[in-house]
Amino acid sequence: MSEYAGKFDDQGKKPFVLDIESETLKNENFRTTMWTGEHIQMTVMDIPVGGDIGLEVHPDTDQFLRIEQGTGKCEMGDSEDNLDFVKEVKDDFAIFVPAGKWHNVTNVGDVPLKLYTIYGPVDHVPGTVHPTQEDAENDPNEH
Repeated sequence: MSEYAGKFDDQGKKPFVLDIESETLKNENFRTTMWTGEHIQMTVMDIPVGGDIGLEVHPDTDQFLRIEQGTGKCEMGDSEDNLDFVKEVKDDFAIFVPAGKWHNVTNVGDVPLKLYTIYGPVDHVPGTVHPTQEDAENDPNEH
């Protein structure tokens, strides 16, 4: 077990090294913020079968996501009702979301979808932990 497993303290603004695949696979929260720097942030996510990350857009934030486990459907587009970019994603796939693109990733597989994501600039309050998607949707600090 790594020194970070089970810890949900954001390790940001100091040097940080981790086995990102291992930590992503161990995460059982919908979202756990693991590192928040001045310009980027890294979170790990666990999306249940049939669940999704939630349709969203970040006007000023580019985003990178990497799938470590499972199968998903990635959708992107210029508006929330025009997601004309659709791709299947699975283990080891990377997704690049340009700022201003509406996007969602839905778990279409039969195991939890485990991924990590890196945002730039920072998108969540440092130390954010959302055990469930409902917690994320009801968090007053989320946009």
